[in-house]
Amino acid sequence: MDKKTIKSLLSYCSPYKFLIISLTVLSIVSVIFTLLTPVLLGQAIDLLVGKNQVDFQGLFNKLIFIGVVVLIISLIQWIMGQITNTITYNITNDLRNKVFDQIQVLPLKYIDGTSHGDILGRLINDIDLIGQGLLQSFTSLLTGIATIVGTILIMAYIHFSVAVIVVVLTPLSLLVASLIVKRTHSYFQEQLAIRGEMNGFCEEMIGNQKIVNIFDYQVQNEEKFNEINERMHKSGVISQFYGALINPTTRLVNSIVYAAVGIYGAFQVLNGSFTVGILSSFLTYANQYTKPFNEISSVMSEMQTAIAASQRVFALLDEETIQELSTSKIIENKQGHIVIDHLNFSYDPSKPLIQDFNYEAKPGTMTAIVGKTGCGKTTLINLLMRFYDPQKGKITIDGVDIEEMNRDALRKMYGMVLQDSWLFKGTIKENIAYGKPEATDEEIIEAAKKARVHKYIMSLPQGYDTVVEEDGGNMSQGQMQLVCIARIMLTHPPMLILDEATSSIDTRTELQIQRAFDEMMKGRTTFIVAHRLSTIKNADKIIVMDQGHIVEVGNHEELLQKHGYYHQLYYSQFATE
Repeated sequence: MDKKTIKSLLSYCSPYKFLIISLTVLSIVSVIFTLLTPVLLGQAIDLLVGKNQVDFQGLFNKLIFIGVVVLIISLIQWIMGQITNTITYNITNDLRNKVFDQIQVLPLKYIDGTSHGDILGRLINDIDLIGQGLLQSFTSLLTGIATIVGTILIMAYIHFSVAVIVVVLTPLSLLVASLIVKRTHSYFQEQLAIRGEMNGFCEEMIGNQKIVNIFDYQVQNEEKFNEINERMHKSGVISQFYGALINPTTRLVNSIVYAAVGIYGAFQVLNGSFTVGILSSFLTYANQYTKPFNEISSVMSEMQTAIAASQRVFALLDEETIQELSTSKIIENKQGHIVIDHLNFSYDPSKPLIQDFNYEAKPGTMTAIVGKTGCGKTTLINLLMRFYDPQKGKITIDGVDIEEMNRDALRKMYGMVLQDSWLFKGTIKENIAYGKPEATDEEIIEAAKKARVHKYIMSLPQGYDTVVEEDGGNMSQGQMQLVCIARIMLTHPPMLILDEATSSIDTRTELQIQRAFDEMMKGRTTFIVAHRLSTIKNADKIIVMDQGHIVEVGNHEELLQKHGYYHQLYYSQFATE
């Protein structure tokens, strides 16, 4: 087993030391009473086979005592089960919270480059496997070890030679189990990796089923799914085959131990070395001694799956996260003066994107960014928001380098409306107030009116208390976008970023929204990413980008008069007008 993984798991157990200590004490007490039972049974048997008489009173007293011991064992095991469940669910809860918190601070580079289904699999499925496997097996391991040690000591005390037989044959069982475990671990790792791949594929296909149907891609998807499923099937069959070998092989070895004790003990009875009752006790001890091995081997497959799942979870937790400076700068009097100085950035070092980019946006000005798809428009926005950091150069706001600022404080300075609108499952009121939870109903309604969505909301049966389905399933794309715009209008940020903010809205509504935007942009530094060039005619400056470079800068009229790149873009878009 991976020592680092086990050590990491143990660190999550430390807050529950008292419960673990209590569980350990109860396990020892349970084992003591369990080991006492065979002795009592042996004594009861000797009362039955005494010469010429049966001690009925003594037998009755012994049976009563055995019954009390069994009840105590049952009560202790029930308490142990409750404690184990408490420890298990608390640790899995802590792990899930930790993983979710980790996702919040992972760089976008990791999120963009990793299957979302795989991340969800680690957060949900893998942590469940940890709870079901390793943690639920904790009691079996603890009780098993105590039983093995206690049984050996008692058998050695009663008859040393019988104890030697048991101890000599035991390593054979452990050897068989360890050989199989080593063989199976890699298969369990492979199975979980394929499961993560399948989660990602299914999530992608289900989320884009309309596109799949439009392009009649169902057959190809089935073939791809079958290929992944076949790999999972093969890996699962092999891992479960080897995992299933552990239990019967260890049981075979343990049965040999039991038979050896029985045969040797029978001869000792015939020789008069000990009584039938003692032989019965020895056979029970031999069975109790081998039982922990059987129990451990029976959960070995789950334990291997849990170890593999733990490795995947801790690999995610070990990913490098976004680190904030201990003395991050905060701008008190925000003006919105943005300077981009010799900026260089690329997602792939071998494929340069933005190179030596220089620009100054003065407070209260509106800058539009245009260019062909892939020219770097959205990348520039990502850099402004510090979703990514540049390889060279810097961006300053009011003279402060944004890399010296707290990311949360920086992003609160911007109001951002994206091309892809996003609403979560909750009321419309909650969605609008997402960036300002303390907002009053009056503020929310005012923001909705400015976004021209109040009338639509009031037409709904529950008005602002109408529940939005996941991803806005019960709203049109345009209506979702209007709610997202109202969300930004509510926060009154000092700077704005509009990334195709009106792309999903009809022309008439777009004109209304544009008026609201014009009002909202007064006195605010604004960046607009646009494909519809008709929406940026009033921009103070238009940056025309191509392959990460600025090829032209000017206002609408100046750029048209140059008859350059912007002129070509503009008239190719409106050639039919």
